[in-house]
Amino acid sequence: MIPVPIENRPFVTLEPNTGIAYVRKKCVHVELGLPKCDASNSLCIKGNRFIPVTLVDVPGLVKGAHRGRGLGNQFLDAIRQANVIIHVVDASGSTDEDGNYVKPGFRDPVEDVIAIEREYEEWMYGIISRDWPRFARALDHMDPGRMIDALTQRLSGLSIRREHVAEALRRAKLLSSKPSSWREEELRDFVHHLRVVSKPMVVAANKIDVPEARDLYKKLVAELRDRIVVPVTALGELILRKAAEKGFIEYLPGDPEFRIVDESRLSPQQKRALELVAEVMKEFGGTGVQQALNRAVFEALGMIVVYPVEDPNRFCDSRGRVLPDAFLVPRGTTALDLAYMIHTDLGKGFLYAIDAKTKRKLSKDYQLNDGDVIKIVAAT
Repeated sequence: MIPVPIENRPFVTLEPNTGIAYVRKKCVHVELGLPKCDASNSLCIKGNRFIPVTLVDVPGLVKGAHRGRGLGNQFLDAIRQANVIIHVVDASGSTDEDGNYVKPGFRDPVEDVIAIEREYEEWMYGIISRDWPRFARALDHMDPGRMIDALTQRLSGLSIRREHVAEALRRAKLLSSKPSSWREEELRDFVHHLRVVSKPMVVAANKIDVPEARDLYKKLVAELRDRIVVPVTALGELILRKAAEKGFIEYLPGDPEFRIVDESRLSPQQKRALELVAEVMKEFGGTGVQQALNRAVFEALGMIVVYPVEDPNRFCDSRGRVLPDAFLVPRGTTALDLAYMIHTDLGKGFLYAIDAKTKRKLSKDYQLNDGDVIKIVAAT
């Protein structure tokens, strides 16, 4: 764990904290009936593969951030390169709109989710609309493909890809119209869809251990039907991690429960804290921290896990290591795409791939499935 300050007040985080988190998947060696794997670029614990992802904890956002209020500029600049956003919301409604503690039930957390989305969209709109009339007139003379390329280039600093722009235009129903004819509401609608597809958001409904959070969590789920909302107790996860480090309990992040190793080593206060965490975990299936990470990567981003190998019969690399690497790749990735991800020379010399599970020969256009074990055959 990265040591970062934790306090119940706004702007505890002044600068982004970058670290490594892990998404969790059942390791394919279990499916294959192998006794173990030799995980190299990831971890394998009790048959579960933990694959590293970069996680950035950024300063909080307040209303008016797109105009520079609070730490808005730092927040918005920090998330522009993000692939997915996990918005940690106080589901107990304990704070005002500026993040100051008041009391549980004081504020509707739905408003916090909407506010974050609006602030980011306002920031994006400010970038896109700058000198828009002149830029739009230039777009008018382009075919749809070139128009998408030009918009992508204009937005490249926000880590927005061509497919994001194309999909946002399709959703906004603007592909067949001239950009110079777009009204403000149409441009804003394009920005909204662009934010949705390029910066998908997972709502981590934190403080679910606070009694008042139960009803507010249900409200979040009911009113944000098109969002991913995960009940979370970050405090509960912290308690379990520390207890596991001290050997008090056995706990694997993402498990729905934990096991006390030796109850006699626990003080009454520690025992009571663990009992409270266990109650929340029983109700929600875990602390929610690992679940939020998993749903961000596998659901919001649509990533899958594939295992490249050198020997498709022994499922190992050239050094004899069994399933050493687990790659996170977007759904729709082809065998040829994977070859280039492993090494440029493999991509350039690609002949075919082999599905190590079935021993079938695969073409370059084969779209990988979650849990595939793949051998790339290339000309040398």
